[in-house]
Amino acid sequence: MIGVEQLRKGVIFEQDGQLLRVLDYEHRKQARGGATIRVKVRNLRTGSTTEKTFPNGQKVRDIKLDHAKVQYLYHDDQFYYFMDNETYEQTMLNAAQLGDGVNYMVDGLEIKLETYEGEPIAIELPTTVDMEVVDAEPGFAGDTANAPYKGCTTETGMKVQVPLFVEAGNTIRVNTETGAYVTRV
Repeated sequence: MIGVEQLRKGVIFEQDGQLLRVLDYEHRKQARGGATIRVKVRNLRTGSTTEKTFPNGQKVRDIKLDHAKVQYLYHDDQFYYFMDNETYEQTMLNAAQLGDGVNYMVDGLEIKLETYEGEPIAIELPTTVDMEVVDAEPGFAGDTANAPYKGCTTETGMKVQVPLFVEAGNTIRVNTETGAYVTRV
């Protein structure tokens, strides 16, 4: 058990039988009242996001997840399939469990699979992912008055703002935390 004042971004806890990951944390102190802790959480089983408020001093059950290195294989209409690098077992997760991670699923990507009591819960992405640009808006020389960026679409369907020199067929590196362009590879 941990106190709610110890909740921070990324911490996973259990409440009412649900596994929740903290997405955002805010500590509020009233002038004469007690402090309250407001957190934005994602249900790891359903993918839904909610906000919860706790009085200072309340306890929640801390959860520790097991991690395994897996490789992304493919996806169908419902599920994304991963293979454990050590046991070669295949695991499947739905898009709700992956959250924004679906935008970064390129063939052969190695990630960490988080499990709780044998149940696959979520994934932990690397900091950056290399993706191929399949479509890019035209960039015109000297068009830097407004913004030196243009839109492009990656192989996963993700939209990214890139510099004017990036063209279709290029490979770019994207930050998985912000979704921003890092460099051309």
